[in-house]
Amino acid sequence: PVAGDASGWSMDERLYNQVWGMFEDLARSVAAYRSAVDFADSRMDQELDRVLGDPRSRIGSGGDSARAEARAKHERLVEQARAALDRDLAQLAAEAEVVEPALPPAFARWDSPVWHGYRVPMEVPMALRLGDLHLPERPELRIPMLMRLPLERGLWVDSGRSGLGADAAVDSTGLRRLAMEAAVAVAARLLAIQPVGEISVHAVDPAGSGAAALAPLLDSGALAGPPAAGAGGVATTLAALTRRVDLVQMAVRGGAPDALPPDLDTAGQLLIVNDFPHGFDDRAVTQLRYLADEGPAVGVHLMMVADREDASAYGPVLDPLWRSLLRVTPVADDHLADPWVGHAWTYEPMLPPAGSQVLRQVLGRVAEARRAYGH
Repeated sequence: PVAGDASGWSMDERLYNQVWGMFEDLARSVAAYRSAVDFADSRMDQELDRVLGDPRSRIGSGGDSARAEARAKHERLVEQARAALDRDLAQLAAEAEVVEPALPPAFARWDSPVWHGYRVPMEVPMALRLGDLHLPERPELRIPMLMRLPLERGLWVDSGRSGLGADAAVDSTGLRRLAMEAAVAVAARLLAIQPVGEISVHAVDPAGSGAAALAPLLDSGALAGPPAAGAGGVATTLAALTRRVDLVQMAVRGGAPDALPPDLDTAGQLLIVNDFPHGFDDRAVTQLRYLADEGPAVGVHLMMVADREDASAYGPVLDPLWRSLLRVTPVADDHLADPWVGHAWTYEPMLPPAGSQVLRQVLGRVAEARRAYGH
């Protein structure tokens, strides 16, 4: 296998298409294996039913040999299916070994050597890596989960335990902490992979519970301002972003993008919301839903860190909000489906290695570049 062995005008596009090709190949190979095993199971059940349904075969050695033959056929079919799957998995594993080291920062893991020579890019990349995906047939074979840019929908980092079948050792407090760390890692990557001034990051942290996780963004100056605290901070931040969405929409519809007010930040905006719905009144909830629906088209993106159970008092009113966001988890969880056969893929978030300073170092270089360009 060769890295970049796919169609595309640039190396990044070829790698992006190659990763998606690996994703599809793994999905279809596992689907073929599971279908073959289901067929073998069904065939053995039918043959055993015929044996049990014939009174003559239930007595004596004839019935025993028929049952043994049915089980032997089943084992042969399963072995053949597994051998075919193992061949496909070995080829994909070999491809992954050459593709992973060749990925650019936007697609690379945080422990990739590519970050050691990191420089702020001059162009917006095709996609952003949100984490890894794998299936139970070969858990160690990880497929990068790439999301196209600009983001077409917001992200919801689920800090709750409902529906979470993995990592029962993490308590609720630990999950909330990990969820905020995952959100900050995504925000840091978004800042790092785009040119200077291409995106501004805001944070809403009404109770201050996310202060430790937000520290790298705040210390480096990557945040547009201190995290908004309390109901007043929530209202001010949401009002400013809602105004931006309204003004840009009017300018675009009127065909006059140059008519925007001079104080309006025309860069993309990312809003990190922690502990929703704490600090939100009905008006703020309405504005948040508006930003989730209308924001992405005009460069305003939402990333919520929330436990859906905390907002259960709103009932079905918030169902459209949750559905509009892509749900990811702070620990491994099998809740994502592929677009080809619908497997339940286990998602793992993309976090820096424990004890690593790579995230702070990258944000430091982003801050240096911003100062050099007067941002």
